Amino acid sequence: MKKAVIFDMDGLMIDSERVTYNEYVKKLHLLGHDDFTEELYRNCLGKNKIGICQVFIDHYGESFPMDEVWDDVHVWIDESLRAYVPKKKGLDDLLHYLKDHGYKTIVATSSARARVDEILKNAQITEYFDDSICGDEVIHGKPNPEIFLTACEKLGVSPKEALVLEDSEAGILAAYDGDIDVICVPDMKYPEPDYAAKTTKIVDSLEDVIDYLEDIS
Repeated sequence: MKKAVIFDMDGLMIDSERVTYNEYVKKLHLLGHDDFTEELYRNCLGKNKIGICQVFIDHYGESFPMDEVWDDVHVWIDESLRAYVPKKKGLDDLLHYLKDHGYKTIVATSSARARVDEILKNAQITEYFDDSICGDEVIHGKPNPEIFLTACEKLGVSPKEALVLEDSEAGILAAYDGDIDVICVPDMKYPEPDYAAKTTKIVDSLEDVIDYLEDIS
């Protein structure tokens, strides 16, 4: 029986991946690079800062001004999300359902603590989570399972009693390697077959997670 649900944040609860991609495109255009495609950006999804930066270095070379790009883009993203946090379809209904039915909940995201706290507050969903763990609070980022296993420890449940909700391939692999069931709600990228095979289910929106929990209860 599932006792806890572990939520990714960006691209899963918050429709922030499109915002992030657009800000990278804007910054790279200013630097004279107009080749930052959605396909390239998808390689960043689900990764922590180190992993994301490596994607840029691999593509643009060691001389690429990664620190400048990272800092400027994330200032712009934060400004955008302060003004408005776009929540994914079905999020509020799912959070209400989990609270009403006594599930433990936690956010497990590659984003840093300060950013996570601000986004959850601005989205007015902080109260629906028992805890959170962020990318700057673990040693190994996704696709390593550390963040999800630590989330289980924080909630006092076993991996078999937890369910991970993810949108990225890195998150799917992290959950799978942690022996935790994972439902994928694709965002900008549908998982490749090797990753899709590692999911418990792939659904269209967070609304569908309620149906899944009803079916297994």
